[in-house]
Amino acid sequence: MLKIKAFAFNPFQENTYVLHDETKECVIIDPGCFDTSEKLELTDFIASNGLRPVKLLNTHCHIDHVLGNAYCKRNFGIELYAHKKDEPVLRAVKAYASNYGFAGYEESEIDHYIDEGDVVEFGSTSLDVLFVPGHAPGHVAFYHADTKQLMGGDVLFRQSIGRTDLPGGDHNTLIKSIHEKLFTLSDDVEVFPGHGETTTIGYEKVYNPFCGLKR
Repeated sequence: MLKIKAFAFNPFQENTYVLHDETKECVIIDPGCFDTSEKLELTDFIASNGLRPVKLLNTHCHIDHVLGNAYCKRNFGIELYAHKKDEPVLRAVKAYASNYGFAGYEESEIDHYIDEGDVVEFGSTSLDVLFVPGHAPGHVAFYHADTKQLMGGDVLFRQSIGRTDLPGGDHNTLIKSIHEKLFTLSDDVEVFPGHGETTTIGYEKVYNPFCGLKR
């Protein structure tokens, strides 16, 4: 059975997720941990639960989602999976990290490219990769069909959507991604976003003022 642990890290209150199952293998999604206490919080959870990280996943590569990439790769000996179109986004972080107060940011590199239709496997768990650009050019989401749980990054929030005013963002593309890739999922699919509380596809179809189908 898939279990999901969420952490809110860094001043952006970015949601970092650890997904694990009965095999004790786990994946880390969007590690936003930057300071020592955040890194220890993540490491202590993994150690205290006897988990073995096997993969590092980025939904996209904006600064708040990748601050802990290098630490996780080094500390756990795992490799990074992300979309090729977000590689320039990842490389750009070093140029502006200090402007956001993250002096000492460590660069990381993508080891494996993932795209629509790929399946990320760990333990006895399989995650389907959905390509959902608009907030970032290479944004992906990870869907666990068995439990109807979606790791959505910064695409869809509770009664909100990801911003599109950053480089590589596009509002129309984001709305298209939501309608064609997310709103085609079952209404009872639970969405674990990159910021804030969880929501469901059905709730957002009705109540989201930006992309709802009943506006």
